[in-house]
Amino acid sequence: MSADGADAVEMRAALVRLRRGTGLPVAFGGLMAGGPVTGGAGSVRIGELSGAVTGALRGLAIATGNGLGGKALALSRPCAVTDYPVSRHISHEYDAAVEAEGLLSVLAVPVVVRRRVRGVLYGALRTAQPLGDRTLGEAVAAARDVEQALVVRDEARSLLAAVAGAGAAGSVAGGVAGSVAGTGGPAAGPGAGAAVGAAAWEEVREAHGALRALAPRVVDPVLREELLAVCGRLASATAPPRVRDVGLTPRETDVLACVATGATNAVTAERLGLRPETVKAYLRSAMRKLGAHTRLEAVVAARRAGLLP
Repeated sequence: MSADGADAVEMRAALVRLRRGTGLPVAFGGLMAGGPVTGGAGSVRIGELSGAVTGALRGLAIATGNGLGGKALALSRPCAVTDYPVSRHISHEYDAAVEAEGLLSVLAVPVVVRRRVRGVLYGALRTAQPLGDRTLGEAVAAARDVEQALVVRDEARSLLAAVAGAGAAGSVAGGVAGSVAGTGGPAAGPGAGAAVGAAAWEEVREAHGALRALAPRVVDPVLREELLAVCGRLASATAPPRVRDVGLTPRETDVLACVATGATNAVTAERLGLRPETVKAYLRSAMRKLGAHTRLEAVVAARRAGLLP
């Protein structure tokens, strides 16, 4: 799934939540064209509609500062009007499309990630009546869903770029560089790890643990598979030519990856969205399969088996 496709899925889900939570008959929205904007000019293209009876709103480019949505983008806070066509608190560049859809009471909530505006969600009525605090609260919650999805995707892309960059710069052994960057380089063994130094391999291990923890939270299946594939390449970079098949489950590997970075059971549970008791159960199971009696032994055995870098 492309980034645009993932955006559409996330936006559609948020619009469905907005309509269900508020009871508003119409919802629509979109993300910033060309990426996030901080305090400057930018535009949102309305790409998703829910409950609309015409296509008048689809494809509108909402410029920062223009109309209700543009005002929300400029102020980075929710805005609403009771009677859109006659409101004196907004400009009226988009009146034709709003009138074609028959909208009167409208609210707009910006999608803001790390202080950068990324998009806007709208909810609307075809009658002129005030939109209460509960309605606004539900709309804000729907926008938060989109924000969280964008945060997870940004983190995933950032980690992938960091790992690939480390390989290209030679901070990671040649085999990892080839695997992660897609150059098809030869697999690196333990000697390669020693060559680049313990500090560099520690960075690889931390990245591996972060990627394993992040992957289950990624909605986009293509990006999720990409994360897991990179994890596999990082893990296999230090594997000996022949290892026995230990058969750990994905969650057992996730737990061991966190433990390998020095995380406690409580920290591991928080990273993976699990209960501490569940983490203990996964860890015990992994230790049994690996023939280990301690956490350290389990990590060492997993590295020898090519399950962790």
